[in-house]
Amino acid sequence: MCPRGPVPHKLVGKLSVDTESGAFLGDTRIRLLEAIDRHGSISRAAKAVPLSYKAAWDAVDAMNNLADAPLVERSVGGRQGGGTALTAYGRQMIALYRAVEQEYQGAIDRLVERLGDADPGSVRQFQTLLRRMSMRTSARNQFVGTVVELRAGDVDVEVALRLDDANLLRARITRASVENLALTVGKSVHAFVKAPSVDIVTDGLRPATADNLWWGEVGAIHHGAVSAEVTLVLPGGRSVTALVSDARVAALGLAVGGRAGAVCSANAVILAVFD
Repeated sequence: MCPRGPVPHKLVGKLSVDTESGAFLGDTRIRLLEAIDRHGSISRAAKAVPLSYKAAWDAVDAMNNLADAPLVERSVGGRQGGGTALTAYGRQMIALYRAVEQEYQGAIDRLVERLGDADPGSVRQFQTLLRRMSMRTSARNQFVGTVVELRAGDVDVEVALRLDDANLLRARITRASVENLALTVGKSVHAFVKAPSVDIVTDGLRPATADNLWWGEVGAIHHGAVSAEVTLVLPGGRSVTALVSDARVAALGLAVGGRAGAVCSANAVILAVFD
């Protein structure tokens, strides 16, 4: 048996379309969108990628939250059990991504040709550097909004972000943070909210006061051992996910397709900018 020679290293471009709050579109998400378009089902699309059913829905929710318009529409309930479909905007994003991806890889190939026989170690180091430069966050809810109001208090400032025509998000941060982020009305900001910081309410159990209260339709309920992830689809296509106890899900009578509200304190919102 002949010994194998060294495996050549090819610099392959993996295109990622980013927003101010992180990765928006990448190869896996594009393949998920393409599979949704083919199958019309999130479960079948997830198997085709492959992804877990929950990971697929998480990706769809993230894309819809970060996009200017929803990429995927979902229908819940009914005799067929609901389904998913790409919007015209979603198909446009796929076409643009694939076109740019082809040009991107072509540019990398031309660059490698000009560099000649590069040291394989240098190529690996460069690939490692690119991976380290990418950022991910554990916050389940990620939004991009425009500052529409800065209301200063004695020691803190309430920042109001316009997410879309139907939804505002309010955050409370220190004056020093406002100065550090250089926040002004009209500035684009991204916001992070962890799922355990979000509670779910219904019409019969509204809080007396709430910094943030978003009403929507229950899009998904993922049960765990003692808790559940509840995702609400908001007007405009964005979503918000809460981590609540199974007992609360039962007490509220939550079901996919039902109306519910998501409550979040302004103190639980983390703001960031990438300038």
